[in-house]
Amino acid sequence: MQVFDRTAVRRHRDRAAPVLDAHDFLFREVGERLLDRLDDIKRRFPLALDLGCHGGQLGRLIGARGGVESLIQCDLSPAMAGRAGSPALAADEELSPFGPETFDLVLSCLSLHWVNDLPGALVQMRTALKPDGLFAAAMLGSGTLAELRTAFAGAEEAEEGGMSPRVSPFADARTAGDLLQRAGFALAVVDTETVALDYADPFRLFRALRGMGETNAVIERRKGLTRRATVMAAAERYRAEFGGADGRVRASFCVLYMTGWAPDPSQQRPLAPGSAQARLADALASTPSDPGAAEPPQGAKRRH
Repeated sequence: MQVFDRTAVRRHRDRAAPVLDAHDFLFREVGERLLDRLDDIKRRFPLALDLGCHGGQLGRLIGARGGVESLIQCDLSPAMAGRAGSPALAADEELSPFGPETFDLVLSCLSLHWVNDLPGALVQMRTALKPDGLFAAAMLGSGTLAELRTAFAGAEEAEEGGMSPRVSPFADARTAGDLLQRAGFALAVVDTETVALDYADPFRLFRALRGMGETNAVIERRKGLTRRATVMAAAERYRAEFGGADGRVRASFCVLYMTGWAPDPSQQRPLAPGSAQARLADALASTPSDPGAAEPPQGAKRRH
């Protein structure tokens, strides 16, 4: 299924690359939170890949924290890859140029939500990992920019008599977990956080999204410039419904953090059903008929 215009995604990133340093706060913030999840993993990664590196924000954060000995960066946009620092290359997440069992770690920060064939991309990433290699990614998920979606939907309905896709469709946590398992990752985990950012007004948000290279690239988007009346109506609705007393407006970015391991015989595996050698009651030093068995808290009822 082709949802996104990948040529438009690349063009938006090429355009944003020269000004990205002024608009990269979200990439840096989410990058820090993604790397926080690696801190509990006490191992080093000789060779890592940053897939969808933007301007190299994640690479600079890794350099300050350690754990990765060598990092290759790539981005769909040649202009972005050129800003990331060496070694970096232009590469499409959907068409990985890397061979099997190449990397000890594959990272991706806020890039995979623009991928059409996400299941296929995840399979390629798992294949590119060495056995027991780690995949860790952050991508925008369901609920992202819900305020913007609502404001433009109401404005277009009022001004133009219909609505067009203004904000990308996003996956939710359950879907992301299912996709990791389908791609063959072991010990897959998905958790979510919402990063809420305040802007002086809706137009600052519009400029920030453009400066990040995150403007609309849905294939079914309305082509051409948006009517001025529609933009002004959307901004007014945004202020009215999501503005604070100080006039500032909030934008929500719901982030899915995904981790999974390339399968390896050394990894822990669940026991087969019925293979337990001891009863849970014995482990708790009580049986259902024990007169000394623990009583439920006051006010609670024991289930029979």
